[in-house]
Amino acid sequence: MNQQEKVLGYLPNERPTAWKLFLYALQQVVVMFPATVTVALITGFQVSTTIFASGLATLCFVFITEGKIPLYYGSSFSYLTAVAGLVTSQSIMEKLSPEAAAQLEAWKAGTSAVLPTEAVQYAQFGIVMSGLVSIAAGLLIKVSGPKAVETILPPTITGPVAMIIGLTLAGNALGDAYAGSATWQGGMGGILLVSLSTLISTILFSRYLKGFLGQLPLLLGAGVGCIVAFIVYVAGGSTPESNLFDVMTVSEVVAASTWKLGDGSFFALPAFSLPKASLEALLAIMPVAIATIPESTAHMYQLDVYVNNLAEQKGKPKTDFVKLLDRNLVGDGLCDMIAGVIGGPAGTNYGENISTMAITKVFSTSVLVVASIVAMIVSCFTPLITAIYGIPTAVIGGLEIYLFGAIAAQGIAIMIDKQCDMFSSKNIAVIATIMVVGLGGQYYFGGNIPFPGFAGGIPCIAGAAICGILLNLLLSIGEKKEN
Repeated sequence: MNQQEKVLGYLPNERPTAWKLFLYALQQVVVMFPATVTVALITGFQVSTTIFASGLATLCFVFITEGKIPLYYGSSFSYLTAVAGLVTSQSIMEKLSPEAAAQLEAWKAGTSAVLPTEAVQYAQFGIVMSGLVSIAAGLLIKVSGPKAVETILPPTITGPVAMIIGLTLAGNALGDAYAGSATWQGGMGGILLVSLSTLISTILFSRYLKGFLGQLPLLLGAGVGCIVAFIVYVAGGSTPESNLFDVMTVSEVVAASTWKLGDGSFFALPAFSLPKASLEALLAIMPVAIATIPESTAHMYQLDVYVNNLAEQKGKPKTDFVKLLDRNLVGDGLCDMIAGVIGGPAGTNYGENISTMAITKVFSTSVLVVASIVAMIVSCFTPLITAIYGIPTAVIGGLEIYLFGAIAAQGIAIMIDKQCDMFSSKNIAVIATIMVVGLGGQYYFGGNIPFPGFAGGIPCIAGAAICGILLNLLLSIGEKKEN
């Protein structure tokens, strides 16, 4: 066996053995689950439908891109404000039946966890139509060529955008690391014990484990965190007050299920629904898709760095992922339409899953196919949903500290790999503006920057990317002539 064959990791077209494939896939499901479910909980979409939609869209994305782009598709946070603003607007509320209007008021008051299906249907229409924006962007890039991407979205933009994607989530990571369950009354010590044991064990597994186990640090770290949470539960007398595991009732899981076996305690299909046309939904949600384009571009640059680094170690041909950006955006748009048609939230390529692949060097699209199938199966079996939902938030927080930090680190890696001139006044100005607008928008304005003409403001990542693009183009005027 030569040195190249000893290199651990899988390129997109390589496939692990069956049992390794399943464990790698399960790890991908675990890391996508928290954010995807959080979007459902915040927006009031059905949890089971959201999980099913993420799996179905990922499966379709792999086939649309012919297995060349290893990305997992999950629910996007960029649409939260737009969806909430739409379903609570007077124009939509007037279209609802009295029963749906009463459920919507209960959701607004916090006494109901889910939106009425009628309200979701109007949001679905906006989500489906938003897919056309990404598709149009992909077709435009296909016509104009990758040089247009490098001009409009150079590494000095995609790198900082990747950094703020991770850093704007830092508050979520620490918030989850300090969060207990609904019944927890054991104080902060037990929570921190669980979150820190998860974080430290994950880092140690990533650093010191070799071979196959070294490619499962997040799954193993989550396992350690759950074991510690169970020890805390037993040490506290096995009471609800000492329980850090979240509990989701059967009625919450199967609410509005399309079909269920008996009472749904074992098997229930997600709550599928079809979109309802609405001009208000079109105007409120469709423009948000612009925010996901720089994000998707940054993710492609991340893949370009890490996949090709592994290919070089293995002595295999490299892949120019920037040339695949048009296919990525078209796939992203089609997946928005697929998720929207069945009742799921709008989505995007997940940075958490890219970080997992970068840490483990497992970029096999076969893994993502199995992960998508696992997600869809989980969404239909009530005990599986309750089990995954029951993972302590503190465990998730411990994983997120590592994952979100890794996303930010990958932004730095993009600029290093592309040899950005960090002594250029133009580059410094663009990077500085993106970082401050993105982070400032998150921590001062709560994620949406107020701007005239935009109800609810502009998502901070989109605002930072737009500022960076415009500033870069402005400072590029006459640059070629000077050279």
